[in-house]
Amino acid sequence: MQVVAINEPADLHSIAYLTRFDSTHGRFPVPVATREGTLVLGDAAIKVTHARTPEEVAWPDLELDLIVECSGQYGDRAGLERFLAAGCPRLLLSHPANGAEDVDATVVFGTNHDLLRGDERIVSNASCTTNAVVPVLDLLDRELGIEQALLTTVHSVMNDQPLIDGYHHLDLRRTRSAMQSIIPVSTGLARGIERLLPGLAGRVQAKAVRVPTTNVSAIDLVLQLRQDVSIVEINRLLREAATGPQAGRIAYSEEPHASIDFNHDPHSAIVDGSQTRTAGAHLVNLLIWFDNEWGFANRMVDVARHWLSVTR
Repeated sequence: MQVVAINEPADLHSIAYLTRFDSTHGRFPVPVATREGTLVLGDAAIKVTHARTPEEVAWPDLELDLIVECSGQYGDRAGLERFLAAGCPRLLLSHPANGAEDVDATVVFGTNHDLLRGDERIVSNASCTTNAVVPVLDLLDRELGIEQALLTTVHSVMNDQPLIDGYHHLDLRRTRSAMQSIIPVSTGLARGIERLLPGLAGRVQAKAVRVPTTNVSAIDLVLQLRQDVSIVEINRLLREAATGPQAGRIAYSEEPHASIDFNHDPHSAIVDGSQTRTAGAHLVNLLIWFDNEWGFANRMVDVARHWLSVTR
């Protein structure tokens, strides 16, 4: 795949600077330069536009196969179809759509990407958290049967939070300083899981808190299972998945980790087997790490590549 164009309202100088120097992921691995209207990464020249609406870009002139929509500003069908009407051939979203009906498919690579047939026009890559937990839930539901699931996402700060208290959000918790508190926030994770794993409908609840770290998040997962379970059995299933059918997407470790260990990790989920706990015969608690930036970006590349392959 070749990146041929970027649309970003920011000025080209700032785009180049923030590509060269990233506070979380470090320096870009190839030289970065600019020419008039172009970002040059090594030998690759990428046209840059600065539009604020889909209609302002002459998409057909760019000879594109796929647009990756990462603004997060469009969630319903009407808004997304503005890109198609403006000449985009197909659209891959970096966030969940408002409803299942607003996209042609919602995909977690490694779980249901084989449903793509190539005639879809708008596809969602779900969320970073959904990509982290759905493969684990899918495996354990097939092997042991899930009666109920409770999830708490412990998520790094995001750019909808202020550094210091400020009047910028209707959710009063999100008016508070991101770097001074652990802050509960709303989440649509349960709805997203049920969209991908309809067999778990009505059996999943989720909540989320934001914590003062810049990257790498975790999911504290509590499951009530139908079958008797032990720590050894649960960890065996997850370890085998990480070295078998989900290799490259799920990883498994029992090292004494801290979250920073997974900065720039390309996996969707890293199961921390040292933290697996059971209470009684049917209740299990898991800890799943994930790089909410880099891991999710890698899955977007996987979905884009697969979608284009079935289209062609």
